[in-house]
Amino acid sequence: MKNLAGMMKQAQEMQSRMQEMQAQMETLEIDGTSGGGMVNVTVTGKGELRRLSIDPSLIDPNDKEVLEDLIVAAVNDAKGKADDRMREKTQELMGGLQLPPGMKLPF
Repeated sequence: MKNLAGMMKQAQEMQSRMQEMQAQMETLEIDGTSGGGMVNVTVTGKGELRRLSIDPSLIDPNDKEVLEDLIVAAVNDAKGKADDRMREKTQELMGGLQLPPGMKLPF
């Protein structure tokens, strides 16, 4: 029974650390760019868009598709960086704990 109690305690500690990490990710801001820096965005570690900056030279009413594509690319760049950061933090938190194939954290 001691092993079970120890495992439960470890699981509770892990859950607490995971919640703390997720709270930190909400306040973390990550930048993404596209168009050689002409479109810049900032997202939280959870992927929430916070800021968008567009170089005025890109604003052409006759070619809005280019601007739309650059905004999407910048947001995806920032979101990818946020996802990478979340994976890194989760791996640090897990301390090498092996999960079954196909199981991802956070749940």
